[in-house]
Amino acid sequence: MPLPTATKRILFLSYDGMTDALGQSQVLPYLCGLSNLGFAFTIISFEKADKFEQNRTYIAALCEQYHIDWIPLSYTKRPPVFSTVYDLARAYRLAKKLHRQMPFSLVHCRSYVMSLVGLRMKRKLGVEFVFDMRGFWADERVDGGLWNLKNPLYQVIYRYFKHQERCFLEESCRSICHTHRAVAEMQTWKNLHRDKVRFEIIPCCADLELFNPKTISETRKNEQRATLGIGANDFVLTYVGSLGTWYMLHEMLDFFEVLQTRIPDAKMLFVNGNRSEQALIRTETEKRGISPNVVITQSPYTKMPLHIAISSWAIFFITPSYSKMASSPVKQGEIMAMGIPVFCNSGVGDTDSIVQQANAGIVVEGFTKAHYQAAIEAAFNMKKPHDASTIRAGAVQFFSLQKGILQYASVYQSVLT
Repeated sequence: MPLPTATKRILFLSYDGMTDALGQSQVLPYLCGLSNLGFAFTIISFEKADKFEQNRTYIAALCEQYHIDWIPLSYTKRPPVFSTVYDLARAYRLAKKLHRQMPFSLVHCRSYVMSLVGLRMKRKLGVEFVFDMRGFWADERVDGGLWNLKNPLYQVIYRYFKHQERCFLEESCRSICHTHRAVAEMQTWKNLHRDKVRFEIIPCCADLELFNPKTISETRKNEQRATLGIGANDFVLTYVGSLGTWYMLHEMLDFFEVLQTRIPDAKMLFVNGNRSEQALIRTETEKRGISPNVVITQSPYTKMPLHIAISSWAIFFITPSYSKMASSPVKQGEIMAMGIPVFCNSGVGDTDSIVQQANAGIVVEGFTKAHYQAAIEAAFNMKKPHDASTIRAGAVQFFSLQKGILQYASVYQSVLT
């Protein structure tokens, strides 16, 4: 692939902060790799005050290393809706100003909110844009209970974004989607002019160099277990990341209680940096009387591989819904890259099919005690136990960051040449 010229400048717009965990795992690794291929980036992102204070020095140094021009703006939280409109206006004014100073060849918009800016730049300034949709965002807001459609205001907002969604798909030069299931669903939409839409399927990839079990010795694993009060031979069921709207804490704790009937001394490890979610986990485990067997810790992104490495199995249950067919859990690729098998549920993007194809764990078919018992028995009675190298090979096949970088590079080149 020929390298682009330095004059081919790309504006990357993100309503997620680069100092957030998602910015560090699902934006910067791609842009750093793409910068190495010769693409010149300017990032406009919206940063939350606490994360910005913690991580700005590291992110600024990383961007400087890869010659990325990072312009952080403060995220406005309140009042709802109007704060987002305010942030959108700020983003567009800044983007227009930068474009006039030194024109961009392409605008890459992460998710729906920033795609409003990208669409306007195309219509007003003639700049092509990439719609990196991530998921069915408007439907996620409804399915997650954030937008109550009984409220007339949210009805209007939902209809507005569903109309804009079609505009994004039809007017962008390329639409990036996480899953095959979502693309198949969109192909059935009657109001979408499918001949105008060009899809590229790129799941949430994992940095296979960072998430590499060969870089972590048994000594480091044992030291980490000891630090957390976990025995060297304890069975450890691990959940990594925030809980947010979608991850099913109660059901995962139910699963762990069933697991304890088979392995009474099993430990459940939560690697979670959100204080309110940590408090919720403590409250729920104390109610159940299982808190002595539950360990809660936090980890910077760069230390996450070590916490995954001390796991026997990992777990994540996500509320299955219409919108979730477009989701690719970030943690799936990272867990598989470390060679750790996973318990997950069906009905979320391509997650279940990938786990089955890669022999990377057990798909739990429902959220009852009987379903949990069946999954646990299946895991422990397999004729051929899950193999770490096979699981990692699945991560290489489905979630390679390098493959993702090359896919994005191909998208850019198709527009810039």
